[in-house]
Amino acid sequence: MKKENNKKKNDTRRSFLKNSALLGAGAIAGAGVLSSCSGKPELTGEKVKLLTATGELVEVDPAQIKHVRKEKLTELQERGREGLVGHHWTMVIDLAKCKNARKCMTACQGAHELLPNQHHINVLQMQDSKSTAPYYMPKPCFHCDNPPCTKVCPVNATFKRKDGIVLIDNERCIGCRFCVAACPFSSRMFQWFEPDYTEEQKNRIYDIELNVPQKMGTITKCVFSADKLRKGQLPYCVSACPNGVYWFGDKMEDAVTNGTTKETRKFSELIKENAGYTYFEDLGTKPQVYYLPPKNRLFEYEPVNKILEDHPEDKS
Repeated sequence: MKKENNKKKNDTRRSFLKNSALLGAGAIAGAGVLSSCSGKPELTGEKVKLLTATGELVEVDPAQIKHVRKEKLTELQERGREGLVGHHWTMVIDLAKCKNARKCMTACQGAHELLPNQHHINVLQMQDSKSTAPYYMPKPCFHCDNPPCTKVCPVNATFKRKDGIVLIDNERCIGCRFCVAACPFSSRMFQWFEPDYTEEQKNRIYDIELNVPQKMGTITKCVFSADKLRKGQLPYCVSACPNGVYWFGDKMEDAVTNGTTKETRKFSELIKENAGYTYFEDLGTKPQVYYLPPKNRLFEYEPVNKILEDHPEDKS
């Protein structure tokens, strides 16, 4: 019996992924734990698979499971899951104004304590065809209204709030990466390494809206700067951009504000007048990040290699 138990404890995460269809969401989420009662329950002879808090896949008899209340969420987790009721946040990115200054990336990395090679938002070099000019396209998470990522998470670690923002709770995340595979926009990142934190930094209360402190073995992504929105402020990336690339606001108020000029426009008019569009709209995910086409550009295009030569500090 001891030998058999040791074999089960050595099941790898890959075994868990292969057998995920057999796992009930409630069991994985930790809704039940093995009974510690001294009395011996009558065994059924059946076996169910459970994922332990340490990531081990085990088989137990249903009669040995004792259901307990879920662990109480912290105040930051509770308000983070609720969101800012009565709002529906959206972002508009004007591709004609992007010079690849990458200030948005730097501000985001600093706020979310990311390494230089880690990005919640990335500026991509794009070219639609050989006959068209290249341009730069900032790409955050699109905070879809029909997000496939939240549907595949077995532990409810990633979810969509009432205000439209898609977040991750890395206190619940088990690192299965189902959401990474489900996201068609490659907007999620796995934390492969332990962050270089002091003991004091490690022991901070986790802020789900800032996704700090980061934790190895979990998923991290753009959070639309939910912590800034709670204070009535624009997101880090929007405020940091020197060229007015970003507009951010509330669909329910039909208003967006430019992070550089502080000008406020009707969201519906801005999109209509400039032929705004969403990325891969035909996928049906209903992204809440909109793009304005790269026409009448403010800057001449510079290849990314030339930019990095002139500004080596931006290399990542």
